[in-house]
Amino acid sequence: MDESYNNRTSLVKGAKDIAKEAKRHAAKKVSKVVNRAADEYSSQRNYSQFQNEDDDDDDGRYAYTQPDGNDHFPGGLTAKDEDEEDYASDATEGHDDEDEIYEGEYQGVPADGKPRDGHDSLGQLVSDSMRDRKDLEQERQADEEELAQQYELIMQECGHGRFQWQLFFVLGMALMSDGVEVFVVGFVLPSAELDMCVPNSGAGWLGSIVYLGMMMGAFFWGGLSDKVGRKQCLLIAMSVNGFFSFLSSFVQGYGMFLFCRMLSGFGIGGAVPIVFPYFAEFLAREKRGEHLSWLCMFWMIGGIYASAMAWLIIPHYGWSFSMGSAYQFHSWRVFVVVCALPCVCAVVALTFIPESPRFFLEMGKHDEAWMVLKQIHDTNMRARGEPEKVFTVNKIKLPKHLDELVEMQSDSANPVAKVLFRIRTELRGIWLTFMKCFNYPVRDNTIKLAIVWFTLSFGYYGLSVWFPDVIHHLQSDEYASRVKTHNNEHIEDFTFNFTLENQIHTNGVFVNDRFISMKLKSVTFIDSTFQNCYFDDVSTVGSLFKNCSFVEAFFYNTDIDDSKLVGSRVINSSFHHNKTGCQMTFDDDYSAYWVYFVNFLGTLAVLPGNIVSALLMDKIGRLSMLGGSMVLSGISCFFLWFGTSESMMIFMLCLYNGLSISAWNSLDVVTAELYPTDRRGTGFGFCNAMCKLAAVLGNLIFGSLVGITKAIPILLASTVLVGGGLVGLRLPDTRGNVLM
Repeated sequence: MDESYNNRTSLVKGAKDIAKEAKRHAAKKVSKVVNRAADEYSSQRNYSQFQNEDDDDDDGRYAYTQPDGNDHFPGGLTAKDEDEEDYASDATEGHDDEDEIYEGEYQGVPADGKPRDGHDSLGQLVSDSMRDRKDLEQERQADEEELAQQYELIMQECGHGRFQWQLFFVLGMALMSDGVEVFVVGFVLPSAELDMCVPNSGAGWLGSIVYLGMMMGAFFWGGLSDKVGRKQCLLIAMSVNGFFSFLSSFVQGYGMFLFCRMLSGFGIGGAVPIVFPYFAEFLAREKRGEHLSWLCMFWMIGGIYASAMAWLIIPHYGWSFSMGSAYQFHSWRVFVVVCALPCVCAVVALTFIPESPRFFLEMGKHDEAWMVLKQIHDTNMRARGEPEKVFTVNKIKLPKHLDELVEMQSDSANPVAKVLFRIRTELRGIWLTFMKCFNYPVRDNTIKLAIVWFTLSFGYYGLSVWFPDVIHHLQSDEYASRVKTHNNEHIEDFTFNFTLENQIHTNGVFVNDRFISMKLKSVTFIDSTFQNCYFDDVSTVGSLFKNCSFVEAFFYNTDIDDSKLVGSRVINSSFHHNKTGCQMTFDDDYSAYWVYFVNFLGTLAVLPGNIVSALLMDKIGRLSMLGGSMVLSGISCFFLWFGTSESMMIFMLCLYNGLSISAWNSLDVVTAELYPTDRRGTGFGFCNAMCKLAAVLGNLIFGSLVGITKAIPILLASTVLVGGGLVGLRLPDTRGNVLM
């Protein structure tokens, strides 16, 4: 009996030794495969080590594995069963043969205070399921590294040609829509608030609420793109933006207009976080930096388009039409419709491009990914005149998928409950993916990227709000310096039928005078008396009557109301058919054309910076471009302090925009390359959300300082830009990285 027991014990221990030895060999093979892939990549493109991998690696996971994801071994045992048996053996027998710890011996806490492999810090045995999970994650990481190397080789075989350029223009239209949306806010704000009779308490909400919508949209759509796909999320996001952009041009109430613009911003918020990861996953390493930088030019084109359309459309108030007395469609609404056209074009074009093959592989969809890669290869080869060239890839490494606990919804639930359950599930998935962005090893990169995005955006958007208002104040000061003052006038039996502009009338007396079909632009009457005067079809813009007296006056079809009569007395006077609402009659506004033209010049100034950054991105590196650009733009911002004229301020604006655009381009490239595929959209969305949060804060802080001091805005912007640039230099260099 003792002999049989000893034989059985020997057999068990022998089997365990064999299993442990097999496990060590499997780990060595995984490491060997990764090293071979790296060596192969550095020497030449050759897929033989991937295509024939299953000849010498029984643990490889390719497309045509069993549906449950387990590799089957002879004798009916699965890889999972063997692993479980091995883990159970390690849990009782100890970590290694060299430890000389026998089966059943309590391990406790080692003398060095560190837990041994397979044990927690309190000496308790780690459960098999937790050890399974840890090993599976290590295997998946090895698979991801191997897939990244192979995918790089595949993209090099597919080449860079017609397919990438078609995708370039389609995604460029989507990025152009984002640039248009940012500029639309500033251009329609004055006209929309005037047209809708917005009180001072509600002024400025439009700019902030649109950026808030973009912030929420960036986080949501970026995270969702890692769950359901780049193309589908971008298509839905752009559709939301286009629909609510059109709708906002027709609504009449300011509250409804704000709501539509917020949802429009929520939709367009998904453009940047999806476009750059999407395009990056179709590019080989040596092309990625340059062509992502060229893609950034579409944001500039969107700004130029919006500036040009505002310049051509908004000042032409005669383009407006009305449908009855309740519906007015002014020229600024025409401008909103025109600015929605790039989004519509992007939505139509997006329906003809495929999903990212890198995303398909991450989701374990080998066949779909292979079809897209073959489409890329064949399209580029036909454009090169080599249609006979065959796509040689037939197997692609798939990363091992980790099973997760999924909550199921009952089939008997009503449709509303199912929709709510689906929304809750997707939001939970987005949140879990977001939390993975703060796991090692990407945690430090996420924090640094968030700081750089925030500081660059705070300086850029803060100055973009502050600078036009400063120009406007300079223009207003110059305009006020030309004011004409009239004192102690006495005018009797006279007909005014022309425009009075930029005048101040003090202590005047007007008797039996007629004011017919005229405009009062920036005209102020102080301590004046109007006796037996007749006002017919009079429009006022920026005009006031302070401490005036109206005796037996008659008002017909005018916009003179209590808001224009400041501290004035009205005696035996009557008002008939007064103009209601806010009258947009200043079709010859002295500053409209100039403001739009200045914005046009500022946007056009980024063209040289775009070209330089695209040509040098892969030569001098992303980090040098990012840090250097932010520091130089911070220094150029400081010189705004010495601007005393419009021409000098405009020159400094153009210089600042030209220097800062390289930082934006570099930041887009680095962010797309630093995150692994399973959280690339989520990480990019979080960083872009921080960008929009900084834009909101910049609007509020810099806007409150306009007209008070220029020292604080300039010093604040310079400091955050230089500080953000120094943080950006601490990021890892991604120039030689493959997409993980």
